[in-house]
Formats: sequence, C-alpha cells, structure tokens
Amino acid sequence: MKRFEDLFAELKEKAARQDPNSGTVKELNQGRHFIGKKIIEEAGEVWIAAEYEGRDKTAEEISQLLYHAQVMMIACGLELEDVYRYL
Repeated sequence: MKRFEDLFAELKEKAARQDPNSGTVKELNQGRHFIGKKIIEEAGEVWIAAEYEGRDKTAEEISQLLYHAQVMMIACGLELEDVYRYL
C-alpha cells in the first residue's frame, strides 16, 4: 500500500528519469491541459461511484483522482508543502 507522500516521490522520480514507457511521463508530456481534463474526468467518476457504485469503487476512483492531482502538481512545479500549507 502506498501513502500519499510515497506516491508523490515515486512520480517525481519517474518524471526525472523521463522513461518513455511511463504513463506518468506520457501524461506530463501532454501538458497541463490534458492533465486538467483527466482531473475533471476522475472527479466526475468519484461522484458517480459515490452515488451508484459503492464504497470500494469510490475509493478506487478517489485514488485515481489523487494520482492525477499529483501529476498536475509535478507539471506545475509544486511540492507537497505548497499544498499542505492550505489544508
């Protein structure tokens, strides 16, 4: 099981390596507009899962939303602390 901080460190490392087979790198290379659309898509899927698909599916969709949010953080040069100060 990954923690939020561990996932962020893993994604930053993948971005730094620029592995062409990495889904994270591919998403980053498509830019903020693409990443933003993924965030919107996943947010909608979270809502649908919460309304109609149960607890496990909702958790899965939230995990995907968090992943794409972290990819956006990397695309924008943000660190966890930049976000944490607003929590």
